[in-house]
Amino acid sequence: MALKKLVIFDYSGTLSLESTLFARPDYLMKQLKESGLMDLGIENPDAFWSDIVNPTWQEGSTTPAGYKKVIGDRISATLYQKMFIVSRAQISDASSSFVDSYLSHSRIDQRWRPILHKLHGHPSVKVIIATDHYAEATGYIIRFLHELRIQAMAAKDAFADPDSTGIVVACSADLGVHKTDSRFWEILKTGLNLSEIGYVLLIDDFGYNEQKGNSYGTSEKVEQRKIDTVKLLQEVFSAQVKTVPFMIGDGGEKAFDELIRQTSEIIDRYLAYSDPSLFQRGET
Repeated sequence: MALKKLVIFDYSGTLSLESTLFARPDYLMKQLKESGLMDLGIENPDAFWSDIVNPTWQEGSTTPAGYKKVIGDRISATLYQKMFIVSRAQISDASSSFVDSYLSHSRIDQRWRPILHKLHGHPSVKVIIATDHYAEATGYIIRFLHELRIQAMAAKDAFADPDSTGIVVACSADLGVHKTDSRFWEILKTGLNLSEIGYVLLIDDFGYNEQKGNSYGTSEKVEQRKIDTVKLLQEVFSAQVKTVPFMIGDGGEKAFDELIRQTSEIIDRYLAYSDPSLFQRGET
């Protein structure tokens, strides 16, 4: 039976609450100190975002270079400009320690487990976790899904077996483009044989839950990313698209729990309709 429904999950800020908590100024400050990055001149979160992450985001999130390498290279260049001499080994150790801690603190929240299990292997649904992220994230996300006893594979591996029932992890660093680029979705449509998809359910925070010091999460970019992504999905798949904006705001843990409950109810209704166009009526 041809797949008719596509469910797309964002990762950071949506499936993983822990990753957003990691980026909070007090916790990030602690990580900068413990990893050794603070000893290399990254003395506060503002410097981390403005001097290290933002200038390297494009390369780090659209190439296989990896988070460790791009921030290590950036730190080396910054120290050189300041005439500070630090061994590459020290920079590499600090960068690796920080990135390993960050990704280890990016687990899928356990409250998503029942929903993912319900979707996993559903005969008429393809599930994709689509994320603008660094190359190292793909392996971590697959491992976290396996810990939840859910079959998953990287997008490029899934292209060799598009009929697999596992969840597909599509990372921008692996595909070479961000989610706001039509090529991201065209690659997935072709590689996963999704030409018959008629209905798309998108669960995404559109960067809203990102640390505010990170330019990726500014309000203007969040709204534009939402508009662009929905438009691209409609155009690429010639499909109806329903969004479930997963925006926590200041509600924290309680808001996250409520959003998961609401999302679960929406997915249940979505799966219940043999014709999801009926599900769209009256929905926002």
